Amino acid sequence: MQPPLKNESRVLVFTLSGLNETMENRYVLLSLTALYYPLIVLCNVTIIFTIICHKKLHEPMYVFICSLCVNGLYGTSGFYPKFMYDLLAHDHVISYAGCLVQIFVIYSSLLCDFSTLTVMAYDRYVAICRPLEYHSVMTSQRVLECILFCWISPFFCMSLLITLTSRLTLCGSSIEKLYCENWSVVKLSCFSTTVNNVIGFLIIIIYFGHAVLVFCSYIYLIGKCRKSIEGRNKFIQTCVPHLLALINVTTAFMFDVMFTRYGSRDVPQSVRNFMALEFLLIPPILNPLIYGLNLTTVRQQVIRLFFKKKVGISK
Repeated sequence: MQPPLKNESRVLVFTLSGLNETMENRYVLLSLTALYYPLIVLCNVTIIFTIICHKKLHEPMYVFICSLCVNGLYGTSGFYPKFMYDLLAHDHVISYAGCLVQIFVIYSSLLCDFSTLTVMAYDRYVAICRPLEYHSVMTSQRVLECILFCWISPFFCMSLLITLTSRLTLCGSSIEKLYCENWSVVKLSCFSTTVNNVIGFLIIIIYFGHAVLVFCSYIYLIGKCRKSIEGRNKFIQTCVPHLLALINVTTAFMFDVMFTRYGSRDVPQSVRNFMALEFLLIPPILNPLIYGLNLTTVRQQVIRLFFKKKVGISK
């Protein structure tokens, strides 16, 4: 007598149904994506290259901006290549292992955005409120610790979620999105997912808490900066772009979390797709543009990089 199978509902392949209602426009979408994704890569690589190659930009704030741009490349690499492939394919499927990898890459990148923006808020707090102590506080060792925090904590959180998800026995294989998302896989489980739900909500609360902490720190900084013209100028130049990036990422994060769990199926598929993609569409292009165009030092170096012979900018 053969022993019973431990997992009779083992899913090997998932079907992504997010494109089903928009396939008549797939060539338009493919053309737009084929233009947009290289633009994301170009903008982020430009900022990264500029910061790495110029010693005057080897300051904590610019190192964190560089990390933010690297993260933008990392996160989008988990979506756009597969999305363009699906636009050309008849069947929109992804392997079980590939699905878990995609979840890990996309959502660890999103969490890394929060961690990096939080660290950048701390850097701005020290720069504005404790300017005389800035270089003694933001040492190379401290910057390295901050960068490791930005990357290791999201990787740990997503590794925990992926491990819990991989232990589930699934009773379905259809995901109603353009890409794999943890909750969409978890809700296919045949049994209770209480542990997954609790850990998932804890991680959401922790990272939403990052955003609240940053907003509170900026309220405090605004009060400090009102006392001097120099403080106001420093806040406007370095903190306002950071605040815009944080609002953008937080809004996208809450859209994805709330709509995935509580969104109505009566909403048109195209609207659902946009709401699910907002954090993969806007932050990766907005972050390098905000910092590249608004910060004078970065902007000058980028102009020099592209128009070295045409524009004379003193070193």
